[in-house]
Amino acid sequence: MIQRIEQNIRNRHLLKRGQALLVAVSGGLDSMVLLNVLHALSARHRWKLTVAHFNHQLRGQSSDADERLVRQTAGLLKLPFVAGRADVVQFAQKSKLSVEMAARKLRHEFFARMARDRRISVVALAHHADDQVELFFLRALRGAGSEGLAGMKWRSPSPVDKKLVLIRPQLEATKADLSAFARENKIRFREDATNASLDLPRNRIRHELLPLLHRRYQPALTKTIRRLMDIVGAEAEFVSKSAKQWLCRRRGDESQIGTGKQKRKMLETPCIVSCNFKKLPVAVQRRVLQVQLADLGIATDFELVEQLRRSPDVFVSVRRNFSVARTETGKLNFRSQPTAGFKADELKVNLNAGAGEVDFNGVRFQWALATGTKPARLRQFAGREIFDADKVGGQIILRHWRAGDRFQPIGMKSAVKLQDLFTNQKTPRAQRRELIVAESAVGGIFWVQNLRMAERFKLTLKTRRRLIWHWQCHSR
Repeated sequence: MIQRIEQNIRNRHLLKRGQALLVAVSGGLDSMVLLNVLHALSARHRWKLTVAHFNHQLRGQSSDADERLVRQTAGLLKLPFVAGRADVVQFAQKSKLSVEMAARKLRHEFFARMARDRRISVVALAHHADDQVELFFLRALRGAGSEGLAGMKWRSPSPVDKKLVLIRPQLEATKADLSAFARENKIRFREDATNASLDLPRNRIRHELLPLLHRRYQPALTKTIRRLMDIVGAEAEFVSKSAKQWLCRRRGDESQIGTGKQKRKMLETPCIVSCNFKKLPVAVQRRVLQVQLADLGIATDFELVEQLRRSPDVFVSVRRNFSVARTETGKLNFRSQPTAGFKADELKVNLNAGAGEVDFNGVRFQWALATGTKPARLRQFAGREIFDADKVGGQIILRHWRAGDRFQPIGMKSAVKLQDLFTNQKTPRAQRRELIVAESAVGGIFWVQNLRMAERFKLTLKTRRRLIWHWQCHSR
Protein backbone atom coordinates (compact mmCIF):
# COMPACT_ATOMS: atom_id res chain seq x y z
CA MET A 1 0.00 0.00 0.00
CA ILE A 2 2.71 2.48 0.98
CA GLN A 3 4.74 1.78 -2.16
CA ARG A 4 1.68 2.02 -4.44
CA ILE A 5 0.61 5.36 -3.00
CA GLU A 6 4.18 6.68 -3.16
CA GLN A 7 4.36 5.64 -6.81
CA ASN A 8 1.06 7.35 -7.62
CA ILE A 9 2.21 10.54 -5.91
CA ARG A 10 5.45 10.49 -7.91
CA ASN A 11 4.00 9.47 -11.29
CA ARG A 12 1.09 11.91 -11.10
CA HIS A 13 3.18 14.77 -9.66
CA LEU A 14 0.85 15.22 -6.68
CA LEU A 15 3.50 16.46 -4.23
CA LYS A 16 6.94 18.01 -4.40
CA ARG A 17 9.84 17.23 -2.10
CA GLY A 18 9.60 19.34 1.05
CA GLN A 19 5.92 20.17 0.34
CA ALA A 20 3.70 21.40 3.15
CA LEU A 21 0.23 19.86 3.06
CA LEU A 22 -2.97 19.70 5.03
CA VAL A 23 -4.31 16.15 5.54
CA ALA A 24 -8.11 16.06 5.88
CA VAL A 25 -8.89 13.39 8.49
CA SER A 26 -12.43 12.49 9.58
CA GLY A 27 -11.49 9.60 11.86
CA GLY A 28 -12.91 6.94 9.53
CA LEU A 29 -11.00 4.07 7.94
CA ASP A 30 -10.11 5.86 4.68
CA SER A 31 -8.63 9.02 6.17
CA MET A 32 -6.85 7.29 9.05
CA VAL A 33 -5.07 5.02 6.56
CA LEU A 34 -4.16 8.03 4.41
CA LEU A 35 -2.72 9.87 7.42
CA ASN A 36 -0.59 6.90 8.45
CA VAL A 37 0.69 6.27 4.91
CA LEU A 38 1.62 9.92 4.32
CA HIS A 39 3.29 10.06 7.72
CA ALA A 40 5.33 6.94 6.88
CA LEU A 41 6.51 8.59 3.65
CA SER A 42 7.01 12.11 5.02
CA ALA A 43 10.52 11.65 6.46
CA ARG A 44 11.88 10.34 3.16
CA HIS A 45 10.29 13.17 1.12
CA ARG A 46 10.50 15.87 3.83
CA TRP A 47 6.80 16.58 3.63
CA LYS A 48 5.40 18.81 6.37
CA LEU A 49 2.01 17.42 7.43
CA THR A 50 -0.73 19.25 9.33
CA VAL A 51 -3.76 17.21 10.41
CA ALA A 52 -7.14 18.92 9.87
CA HIS A 53 -10.46 17.68 11.27
CA PHE A 54 -13.90 19.24 10.76
CA ASN A 55 -16.64 18.33 13.24
CA HIS A 56 -20.02 18.44 11.47
CA GLN A 57 -21.92 18.03 14.80
CA LEU A 58 -24.36 15.65 13.07
CA ARG A 59 -23.97 12.67 15.43
CA GLY A 60 -23.68 14.27 18.87
CA GLN A 61 -21.19 12.49 21.13
CA SER A 62 -20.06 10.24 18.26
CA SER A 63 -18.89 13.31 16.32
CA ASP A 64 -16.96 14.51 19.35
CA ALA A 65 -15.39 11.05 19.74
CA ASP A 66 -14.23 11.21 16.11
CA GLU A 67 -12.50 14.51 16.83
CA ARG A 68 -10.82 13.13 19.96
CA LEU A 69 -9.44 10.13 18.05
CA VAL A 70 -7.97 12.31 15.31
CA ARG A 71 -6.49 14.72 17.85
CA GLN A 72 -4.91 11.83 19.82
CA THR A 73 -3.51 10.23 16.66
CA ALA A 74 -1.96 13.52 15.52
CA GLY A 75 -0.36 13.82 18.97
CA LEU A 76 1.09 10.30 18.81
CA LEU A 77 2.52 11.05 15.36
CA LYS A 78 3.82 14.41 16.65
CA LEU A 79 1.98 16.33 13.95
CA PRO A 80 0.29 19.75 14.26
CA PHE A 81 -3.51 19.49 14.56
CA VAL A 82 -6.29 21.95 13.68
CA ALA A 83 -10.01 21.45 14.20
CA GLY A 84 -13.17 23.27 13.22
CA ARG A 85 -16.86 22.73 13.82
CA ALA A 86 -20.24 24.07 12.73
CA ASP A 87 -23.94 23.32 13.07
CA VAL A 88 -24.45 21.82 9.62
CA VAL A 89 -28.21 21.25 9.99
CA GLN A 90 -28.84 24.89 10.92
CA PHE A 91 -26.64 26.09 8.05
CA ALA A 92 -28.44 23.76 5.60
CA GLN A 93 -31.84 25.15 6.59
CA LYS A 94 -30.65 28.75 6.42
CA SER A 95 -28.92 28.27 3.04
CA LYS A 96 -31.67 26.02 1.59
CA LEU A 97 -29.17 23.24 0.90
CA SER A 98 -29.28 19.52 1.55
CA VAL A 99 -27.41 18.47 4.69
CA GLU A 100 -24.85 16.67 2.52
CA MET A 101 -24.15 19.75 0.37
CA ALA A 102 -24.06 22.05 3.40
CA ALA A 103 -21.54 19.77 5.13
CA ARG A 104 -19.35 19.70 2.03
CA LYS A 105 -19.40 23.49 1.66
CA LEU A 106 -18.55 24.15 5.33
CA ARG A 107 -15.85 21.47 5.34
CA HIS A 108 -14.08 22.84 2.26
CA GLU A 109 -14.31 26.41 3.55
CA PHE A 110 -12.63 25.26 6.78
CA PHE A 111 -9.83 23.50 4.88
CA ALA A 112 -9.28 26.59 2.72
CA ARG A 113 -9.06 28.89 5.78
CA MET A 114 -6.62 26.62 7.57
CA ALA A 115 -4.47 26.25 4.44
CA ARG A 116 -4.34 30.03 3.86
CA ASP A 117 -3.47 30.71 7.50
CA ARG A 118 -0.52 28.29 7.29
CA ARG A 119 0.51 29.18 3.74
CA ILE A 120 -0.26 25.65 2.57
CA SER A 121 -1.29 25.14 -1.06
CA VAL A 122 -2.26 21.43 -1.01
CA VAL A 123 -4.96 19.45 0.83
CA ALA A 124 -4.85 15.64 0.78
CA LEU A 125 -8.24 13.87 0.70
CA ALA A 126 -8.92 10.18 1.37
CA HIS A 127 -11.20 9.24 -1.55
CA HIS A 128 -10.61 5.76 -2.93
CA ALA A 129 -11.62 3.48 -5.82
CA ASP A 130 -14.95 2.38 -4.30
CA ASP A 131 -15.90 6.04 -3.84
CA GLN A 132 -15.33 6.51 -7.57
CA VAL A 133 -17.63 3.63 -8.50
CA GLU A 134 -20.38 4.85 -6.16
CA LEU A 135 -20.05 8.35 -7.59
CA PHE A 136 -20.31 7.00 -11.15
CA PHE A 137 -23.66 5.33 -10.48
CA LEU A 138 -24.93 8.22 -8.36
CA ARG A 139 -24.25 10.67 -11.20
CA ALA A 140 -25.44 8.27 -13.93
CA LEU A 141 -28.81 7.91 -12.18
CA ARG A 142 -29.06 11.71 -12.01
CA GLY A 143 -28.34 12.02 -15.74
CA ALA A 144 -24.83 13.52 -15.56
CA GLY A 145 -22.75 14.19 -18.67
CA SER A 146 -19.32 12.83 -19.52
CA GLU A 147 -17.44 15.24 -17.23
CA GLY A 148 -19.55 14.13 -14.28
CA LEU A 149 -19.24 10.44 -15.13
CA ALA A 150 -15.45 10.80 -15.29
CA GLY A 151 -15.51 11.12 -11.50
CA MET A 152 -12.94 12.66 -9.20
CA LYS A 153 -9.49 13.57 -10.46
CA TRP A 154 -6.17 12.80 -8.79
CA ARG A 155 -5.72 16.55 -8.40
CA SER A 156 -8.24 19.36 -8.79
CA PRO A 157 -8.85 22.90 -7.50
CA SER A 158 -10.78 23.40 -4.30
CA PRO A 159 -14.46 24.28 -4.93
CA VAL A 160 -14.09 27.33 -2.67
CA ASP A 161 -10.56 28.50 -3.55
CA LYS A 162 -9.12 27.84 -7.01
CA LYS A 163 -5.58 28.51 -5.74
CA LEU A 164 -5.82 25.58 -3.34
CA VAL A 165 -5.11 22.14 -4.84
CA LEU A 166 -6.91 19.00 -3.66
CA ILE A 167 -5.05 15.72 -4.14
CA ARG A 168 -6.36 12.16 -3.75
CA PRO A 169 -3.30 9.87 -3.36
CA GLN A 170 -5.23 6.64 -2.71
CA LEU A 171 -7.74 6.94 -5.52
CA GLU A 172 -6.56 3.59 -6.92
CA ALA A 173 -6.93 1.65 -3.65
CA THR A 174 -10.12 -0.26 -2.91
CA LYS A 175 -11.96 -0.33 0.41
CA ALA A 176 -10.77 -3.90 0.88
CA ASP A 177 -7.16 -2.75 0.40
CA LEU A 178 -7.58 -0.07 3.05
CA SER A 179 -9.25 -2.45 5.51
CA ALA A 180 -6.47 -5.01 5.12
CA PHE A 181 -3.78 -2.34 5.63
CA ALA A 182 -5.54 -1.03 8.74
CA ARG A 183 -5.74 -4.55 10.23
CA GLU A 184 -2.10 -5.37 9.49
CA ASN A 185 -0.85 -2.08 10.97
CA LYS A 186 -3.34 -1.92 13.86
CA ILE A 187 -4.64 1.49 12.76
CA ARG A 188 -7.48 2.75 14.92
CA PHE A 189 -10.52 4.29 13.22
CA ARG A 190 -14.19 4.92 13.91
CA GLU A 191 -17.22 3.73 11.99
CA ASP A 192 -19.82 6.32 10.98
CA ALA A 193 -23.24 4.80 11.73
CA THR A 194 -24.89 7.00 9.09
CA ASN A 195 -23.01 5.08 6.39
CA ALA A 196 -25.44 2.20 6.96
CA SER A 197 -28.58 4.32 6.57
CA LEU A 198 -30.52 3.58 3.38
CA ASP A 199 -32.17 7.01 3.43
CA LEU A 200 -29.23 8.45 1.44
CA PRO A 201 -29.01 7.62 -2.29
CA ARG A 202 -25.25 6.97 -2.08
CA ASN A 203 -25.76 4.42 0.70
CA ARG A 204 -28.47 2.61 -1.27
CA ILE A 205 -26.04 2.36 -4.18
CA ARG A 206 -23.30 1.08 -1.84
CA HIS A 207 -25.38 -1.49 0.06
CA GLU A 208 -28.01 -2.56 -2.50
CA LEU A 209 -27.10 -1.82 -6.12
CA LEU A 210 -23.37 -2.55 -6.17
CA PRO A 211 -23.56 -5.88 -4.29
CA LEU A 212 -26.28 -7.00 -6.74
CA LEU A 213 -24.19 -6.03 -9.76
CA HIS A 214 -21.09 -7.71 -8.30
CA ARG A 215 -22.97 -10.89 -7.49
CA ARG A 216 -25.22 -11.28 -10.54
CA TYR A 217 -23.61 -9.38 -13.42
CA GLN A 218 -19.94 -8.45 -13.12
CA PRO A 219 -17.62 -9.71 -10.34
CA ALA A 220 -14.92 -7.30 -11.60
CA LEU A 221 -17.32 -4.34 -11.49
CA THR A 222 -14.93 -1.95 -9.72
CA LYS A 223 -12.22 -2.55 -12.30
CA THR A 224 -14.51 -2.22 -15.33
CA ILE A 225 -16.24 0.93 -14.05
CA ARG A 226 -12.91 2.58 -13.23
CA ARG A 227 -11.70 1.76 -16.74
CA LEU A 228 -14.91 3.19 -18.21
CA MET A 229 -14.51 6.37 -16.14
CA ASP A 230 -10.95 6.74 -17.42
CA ILE A 231 -12.12 6.41 -21.04
CA VAL A 232 -15.05 8.79 -20.56
CA GLY A 233 -12.82 11.26 -18.73
CA ALA A 234 -10.22 11.34 -21.51
CA GLU A 235 -12.91 11.90 -24.14
CA ALA A 236 -14.58 14.60 -22.01
CA GLU A 237 -11.23 16.36 -21.64
CA PHE A 238 -10.73 16.34 -25.41
CA VAL A 239 -14.22 17.73 -26.03
CA SER A 240 -13.70 20.46 -23.41
CA LYS A 241 -10.37 21.52 -24.89
CA SER A 242 -11.85 21.57 -28.40
CA ALA A 243 -14.77 23.70 -27.25
CA LYS A 244 -12.55 26.19 -25.40
CA GLN A 245 -10.13 26.43 -28.34
CA TRP A 246 -13.00 27.04 -30.75
CA LEU A 247 -14.43 29.75 -28.48
CA CYS A 248 -11.03 31.42 -28.06
CA ARG A 249 -10.52 31.50 -31.81
CA ARG A 250 -13.99 32.95 -32.41
CA ARG A 251 -13.40 35.58 -29.74
CA GLY A 252 -10.02 36.43 -31.23
CA ASP A 253 -8.28 35.60 -27.96
CA GLU A 254 -5.65 33.10 -29.07
CA SER A 255 -3.51 33.83 -26.02
CA GLN A 256 -5.64 31.38 -24.05
CA ILE A 257 -5.07 28.54 -26.50
CA GLY A 258 -1.43 27.93 -25.67
CA THR A 259 2.02 28.89 -26.84
CA GLY A 260 4.58 27.77 -29.40
CA LYS A 261 4.24 24.31 -30.92
CA GLN A 262 1.15 23.50 -28.85
CA LYS A 263 -0.63 26.61 -30.11
CA ARG A 264 0.23 25.92 -33.78
CA LYS A 265 -0.99 22.33 -33.48
CA MET A 266 -4.30 23.43 -31.97
CA LEU A 267 -4.92 26.11 -34.56
CA GLU A 268 -4.25 23.65 -37.37
CA THR A 269 -7.02 21.33 -36.16
CA PRO A 270 -9.76 21.64 -38.85
CA CYS A 271 -12.74 21.45 -36.51
CA ILE A 272 -11.29 24.31 -34.45
CA VAL A 273 -10.29 26.67 -37.24
CA SER A 274 -12.81 26.32 -40.03
CA CYS A 275 -16.05 24.90 -38.65
CA ASN A 276 -19.01 27.15 -37.98
CA PHE A 277 -21.19 26.20 -35.02
CA LYS A 278 -23.60 24.05 -37.04
CA LYS A 279 -20.77 21.89 -38.42
CA LEU A 280 -19.13 21.22 -35.05
CA PRO A 281 -19.63 17.71 -33.64
CA VAL A 282 -22.70 17.66 -31.40
CA ALA A 283 -20.57 16.96 -28.29
CA VAL A 284 -18.46 20.06 -28.98
CA GLN A 285 -21.57 22.18 -29.63
CA ARG A 286 -22.93 21.20 -26.24
CA ARG A 287 -19.66 21.93 -24.48
CA VAL A 288 -19.35 25.34 -26.22
CA LEU A 289 -22.72 26.27 -24.71
CA GLN A 290 -21.87 24.80 -21.29
CA VAL A 291 -18.65 26.82 -21.11
CA GLN A 292 -20.48 30.05 -21.92
CA LEU A 293 -23.27 29.30 -19.44
CA ALA A 294 -20.67 28.60 -16.74
CA ASP A 295 -19.01 31.95 -17.52
CA LEU A 296 -22.39 33.58 -16.82
CA GLY A 297 -22.70 31.69 -13.53
CA ILE A 298 -25.64 29.60 -14.80
CA ALA A 299 -26.04 25.99 -13.70
CA THR A 300 -26.54 23.78 -16.75
CA ASP A 301 -28.68 20.75 -17.42
CA PHE A 302 -29.23 18.70 -20.55
CA GLU A 303 -32.62 20.21 -21.37
CA LEU A 304 -31.34 23.80 -21.22
CA VAL A 305 -28.28 23.06 -23.35
CA GLU A 306 -30.35 21.16 -25.95
CA GLN A 307 -32.95 23.88 -26.11
CA LEU A 308 -30.27 26.49 -26.84
CA ARG A 309 -28.42 24.20 -29.26
CA ARG A 310 -31.49 23.31 -31.33
CA SER A 311 -33.26 26.70 -31.31
CA PRO A 312 -31.12 29.73 -32.23
CA ASP A 313 -32.30 33.24 -31.35
CA VAL A 314 -34.94 31.96 -28.89
CA PHE A 315 -34.53 33.43 -25.41
CA VAL A 316 -34.81 30.93 -22.56
CA SER A 317 -35.49 32.00 -18.98
CA VAL A 318 -32.74 30.62 -16.72
CA ARG A 319 -33.52 32.55 -13.55
CA ARG A 320 -35.68 35.44 -12.47
CA ASN A 321 -35.45 38.37 -14.89
CA PHE A 322 -32.58 36.75 -16.81
CA SER A 323 -32.79 34.97 -20.17
CA VAL A 324 -30.23 33.66 -22.67
CA ALA A 325 -30.34 32.82 -26.37
CA ARG A 326 -27.87 31.36 -28.86
CA THR A 327 -27.03 33.15 -32.06
CA GLU A 328 -26.46 31.31 -35.36
CA THR A 329 -22.71 31.64 -34.78
CA GLY A 330 -22.85 29.86 -31.40
CA LYS A 331 -22.46 32.91 -29.17
CA LEU A 332 -24.77 33.34 -26.18
CA ASN A 333 -26.61 36.60 -25.74
CA PHE A 334 -28.44 37.47 -22.55
CA ARG A 335 -30.94 39.99 -21.33
CA SER A 336 -31.80 40.90 -17.78
CA GLN A 337 -35.15 42.60 -18.33
CA PRO A 338 -38.26 40.63 -17.44
CA THR A 339 -40.31 39.66 -20.49
CA ALA A 340 -43.18 42.09 -20.88
CA GLY A 341 -46.50 40.83 -19.58
CA PHE A 342 -45.07 37.87 -17.64
CA LYS A 343 -45.34 37.72 -13.88
CA ALA A 344 -41.92 37.75 -12.22
CA ASP A 345 -42.90 36.72 -8.68
CA GLU A 346 -41.71 33.35 -7.40
CA LEU A 347 -41.44 31.43 -4.13
CA LYS A 348 -38.66 29.06 -3.06
CA VAL A 349 -39.91 26.08 -1.04
CA ASN A 350 -37.84 23.65 1.05
CA LEU A 351 -39.21 20.09 0.96
CA ASN A 352 -36.58 18.58 3.27
CA ALA A 353 -38.78 18.91 6.36
CA GLY A 354 -40.85 15.98 5.04
CA ALA A 355 -44.27 17.67 5.02
CA GLY A 356 -45.71 21.16 4.86
CA GLU A 357 -47.94 23.63 3.10
CA VAL A 358 -47.65 27.03 1.49
CA ASP A 359 -49.85 29.54 -0.36
CA PHE A 360 -48.76 31.05 -3.66
CA ASN A 361 -50.92 33.42 -5.72
CA GLY A 362 -54.27 31.96 -4.84
CA VAL A 363 -53.26 28.30 -4.70
CA ARG A 364 -52.59 26.30 -1.55
CA PHE A 365 -49.92 23.61 -1.90
CA GLN A 366 -49.47 20.73 0.54
CA TRP A 367 -46.84 18.00 0.36
CA ALA A 368 -45.58 14.97 2.21
CA LEU A 369 -42.70 12.53 1.70
CA ALA A 370 -43.18 8.77 1.87
CA THR A 371 -40.49 6.07 1.83
CA GLY A 372 -40.37 2.34 1.22
CA THR A 373 -40.16 0.08 -1.81
CA LYS A 374 -43.84 -0.94 -1.60
CA PRO A 375 -45.94 2.24 -1.62
CA ALA A 376 -49.40 2.19 -0.15
CA ARG A 377 -52.16 2.59 -2.71
CA LEU A 378 -53.51 6.13 -2.76
CA ARG A 379 -56.88 6.96 -4.24
CA GLN A 380 -56.42 9.17 -7.29
CA PHE A 381 -58.33 12.44 -7.39
CA ALA A 382 -58.02 15.88 -8.94
CA GLY A 383 -55.50 18.06 -7.18
CA ARG A 384 -52.99 15.35 -6.26
CA GLU A 385 -49.97 13.87 -8.02
CA ILE A 386 -47.17 11.64 -6.76
CA PHE A 387 -43.58 12.20 -7.94
CA ASP A 388 -40.19 10.59 -7.40
CA ALA A 389 -38.89 12.71 -4.51
CA ASP A 390 -35.19 12.07 -5.22
CA LYS A 391 -35.58 13.33 -8.80
CA VAL A 392 -37.43 16.46 -7.64
CA GLY A 393 -34.84 17.24 -4.95
CA GLY A 394 -35.04 19.06 -1.64
CA GLN A 395 -35.78 22.57 -2.93
CA ILE A 396 -38.29 23.73 -5.53
CA ILE A 397 -39.46 27.04 -6.99
CA LEU A 398 -43.10 27.99 -7.48
CA ARG A 399 -43.56 30.61 -10.17
CA HIS A 400 -45.61 31.57 -13.22
CA TRP A 401 -45.09 30.48 -16.82
CA ARG A 402 -42.33 32.37 -18.65
CA ALA A 403 -41.38 32.70 -22.27
CA GLY A 404 -39.21 29.79 -23.40
CA ASP A 405 -40.35 27.36 -20.68
CA ARG A 406 -40.32 23.74 -21.79
CA PHE A 407 -42.15 20.79 -20.27
CA GLN A 408 -42.38 17.05 -20.97
CA PRO A 409 -45.81 15.71 -19.97
CA ILE A 410 -45.96 12.05 -18.98
CA GLY A 411 -46.08 9.82 -22.04
CA MET A 412 -44.32 12.26 -24.37
CA LYS A 413 -40.85 11.40 -25.73
CA SER A 414 -39.34 14.88 -25.40
CA ALA A 415 -39.93 18.29 -23.90
CA VAL A 416 -41.95 20.89 -25.82
CA LYS A 417 -42.68 24.55 -25.31
CA LEU A 418 -45.34 25.26 -22.73
CA GLN A 419 -46.73 27.84 -25.12
CA ASP A 420 -47.45 25.07 -27.66
CA LEU A 421 -49.11 22.91 -25.02
CA PHE A 422 -51.31 25.82 -23.96
CA THR A 423 -52.23 26.43 -27.59
CA ASN A 424 -53.14 22.77 -28.16
CA GLN A 425 -55.17 22.78 -24.97
CA LYS A 426 -56.88 26.02 -26.09
CA THR A 427 -55.94 27.78 -22.86
CA PRO A 428 -56.92 31.48 -23.18
CA ARG A 429 -53.91 33.80 -23.49
CA ALA A 430 -54.95 35.89 -20.51
CA GLN A 431 -55.16 32.78 -18.34
CA ARG A 432 -51.77 31.36 -19.37
CA ARG A 433 -49.77 33.92 -17.44
CA GLU A 434 -51.76 33.19 -14.28
CA LEU A 435 -50.91 29.48 -14.34
CA ILE A 436 -48.33 28.24 -11.83
CA VAL A 437 -45.43 25.89 -12.51
CA ALA A 438 -43.28 24.00 -10.00
CA GLU A 439 -39.61 23.77 -10.91
CA SER A 440 -36.96 21.59 -9.31
CA ALA A 441 -34.00 23.59 -8.02
CA VAL A 442 -31.69 21.11 -9.77
CA GLY A 443 -33.37 21.86 -13.10
CA GLY A 444 -36.62 20.99 -14.86
CA ILE A 445 -40.33 21.74 -14.44
CA PHE A 446 -42.06 18.79 -12.75
CA TRP A 447 -45.62 20.17 -12.46
CA VAL A 448 -47.75 22.64 -14.41
CA GLN A 449 -51.18 23.75 -13.29
CA ASN A 450 -53.93 22.11 -15.42
CA LEU A 451 -51.48 19.82 -17.27
CA ARG A 452 -50.34 16.22 -16.82
CA MET A 453 -47.40 15.46 -14.53
CA ALA A 454 -43.87 15.40 -15.94
CA GLU A 455 -42.44 12.24 -17.55
CA ARG A 456 -38.96 12.74 -16.08
CA PHE A 457 -40.22 12.88 -12.47
CA LYS A 458 -42.72 9.99 -12.53
CA LEU A 459 -42.56 6.97 -10.23
CA THR A 460 -40.59 3.96 -11.43
CA LEU A 461 -39.54 0.60 -10.00
CA LYS A 462 -36.36 2.31 -8.77
CA THR A 463 -38.26 4.95 -6.77
CA ARG A 464 -37.43 4.86 -3.07
CA ARG A 465 -38.98 8.12 -1.86
CA ARG A 466 -42.25 9.63 -3.09
CA LEU A 467 -43.40 13.23 -3.04
CA ILE A 468 -47.17 13.39 -2.50
CA TRP A 469 -48.20 16.75 -3.99
CA HIS A 470 -51.61 18.41 -3.33
CA TRP A 471 -52.92 21.70 -4.62
CA GLN A 472 -56.20 23.57 -4.27
CA CYS A 473 -57.29 26.93 -5.61
CA HIS A 474 -58.90 29.33 -3.18
CA SER A 475 -60.16 32.89 -3.33
CA ARG A 476 -57.48 35.37 -4.33
